[in-house]
Amino acid sequence: MGSTASAAPSPLTRPVTLLFAVASGLAVANAYFAHPLLDVMADDLGLSHAVAGLIVGATQLGYGLGLVLLVPLGDLLDRRMLIIGQSLLSVLALACAGLSSTAAMLLASMAAVGLLAVVTQALVAYAATLARPSERGQVVGVVTSGIVLGILLARTAAGLLTDLSGWRTVYLVSAALTLAIAGLLYKALPRQRRTGTRISYPRLIASVFTLFLEEPVLRIRAIIAMLIFADITTLLAPMVLPLAAPPFSLSHTEVGLFGLAGAAGALGAARAGRWADRGHGQRTTGIALALMLAAWLPISMLPHSILWLVLGVLVIDFGLQAAHVTNQGMIYRVRPEAQNRLTAAYMVFYSIGSAAGSSISTMVYAHAGWNGVCLMGAGIGAAALLFWAATLRATPAAATARTAGSAPG
Repeated sequence: MGSTASAAPSPLTRPVTLLFAVASGLAVANAYFAHPLLDVMADDLGLSHAVAGLIVGATQLGYGLGLVLLVPLGDLLDRRMLIIGQSLLSVLALACAGLSSTAAMLLASMAAVGLLAVVTQALVAYAATLARPSERGQVVGVVTSGIVLGILLARTAAGLLTDLSGWRTVYLVSAALTLAIAGLLYKALPRQRRTGTRISYPRLIASVFTLFLEEPVLRIRAIIAMLIFADITTLLAPMVLPLAAPPFSLSHTEVGLFGLAGAAGALGAARAGRWADRGHGQRTTGIALALMLAAWLPISMLPHSILWLVLGVLVIDFGLQAAHVTNQGMIYRVRPEAQNRLTAAYMVFYSIGSAAGSSISTMVYAHAGWNGVCLMGAGIGAAALLFWAATLRATPAAATARTAGSAPG
């Protein structure tokens, strides 16, 4: 059986929904701050560039473990206290990262930051649980917009704060903000009353994999997630290399500003959840994947003008956000008692795609340059579009129908 929020029989208010979005965005940003700062972090601690690369690796490892080990706990424990507890532990981890004096301390702190950053997925699942079924896609869209903005703007914020007062300030400021957000969540989140049969923690974790086998919509949408996030990281990971080299010679802060273009695209797709509520999930997915594929044409024209890249980033992020929000809106319609585990299973594939896209694309750039990266990205985009088309009939009708109470259109 599922859980209910005893203090919140009414749907989420707009301020609380926005608080979910802000909290989710800040939590996920913590896992991305280090990306543009590796050089200054290495210089400050006297690390080699090889060791500095482990900073991101430790964060990603922690995040992956958190998806499997922590996110499913929301289906077993009080989500409110779980979210607040993880937020407070994040404050400690961020403070340790900002105060690190050795490589070992920094790597351990960053692994803990990544592990606890998965609270953002617990927030998405909790928001979906509290929302009316007819508004669930819309609420997930708003909260997911906060996550995407957090990812995209993390580079910009980290670059600006580092230029002002050093990389440590990034983590200390985030620790203070996270503490403030934890206080707001404590006051705003409704208390939960647990009902139904409790299962053991090992069975809970095992059921994450069982759900993947049992739910067709989860399998289909998880694979689409793997492909779209491989596609976006194929762009983002090597993008700094041509931009930092002549003739552009942009600084880290200037490269980080490209997150603003992506943020504009992400905000433009925030309504995708509402479209899914109205029964347009498949159509939205097809359009979104087609846009992600088409975006590689202007992206490939970077050598002619940097403005083409700006346009491509805007379009590909619009498509990514629309597809991702639609994916989540559809999987949350099945097994309401297991929404945290559905989230965990889905996001594991997100992580696999992100890791594959970022690691392979940098190697492709080294051997085939920007044109090679663009061909790789277009190939992944085409694969995602073809996979979606091939699974149209296999997707359960319940996942794509208009939800009761949603506005027609």
